[in-house]
Amino acid sequence: MRTYDIAPLYRSAIGFDRLLDMFESPDSMTSANDWPPYNVEKTGEDQYRISMAVAGFKPEDIELVQQQDVLIVSANKRPEPGGVQYLHRGIAARAFKQTFTLIDHLKVVDASLNNGLLTVELKRDVPEALKPRRIEIVSAAGDAMAGAAGRPAQIEHEPAKQAA
Repeated sequence: MRTYDIAPLYRSAIGFDRLLDMFESPDSMTSANDWPPYNVEKTGEDQYRISMAVAGFKPEDIELVQQQDVLIVSANKRPEPGGVQYLHRGIAARAFKQTFTLIDHLKVVDASLNNGLLTVELKRDVPEALKPRRIEIVSAAGDAMAGAAGRPAQIEHEPAKQAA
């Protein structure tokens, strides 16, 4: 397995420590349990969708929990009343727990189960105070001659004296 030294990235990656830590631990990059199959889509500038194939599960069998920056999708199949006898069972109804790490300010806005497909809609809503803002740079030297709008003040010359 090829390894990379990412130590130089720590110098310029302020606030991305967790992301870089994930690259250092290879077991966090792959999941031992890739069931059920799922897709992650970007549907807009700040909108995402997770689609999971959960055939055989009912809405009451599935639990979605968001804890800060983690979304946990888990399910337990409840036993069917009447004791169904299967001759062949090809639709897996085994319990699962899938965990997704979310970026900051990403919230679940909707979840639905339709035709065996669980769809979770997510939206990133960054508070106004945390959005990027432009900062004006003011020069400290030479501002004595500057006008109110930051332009150099015009110095009037004295009118020429007329000969009497």
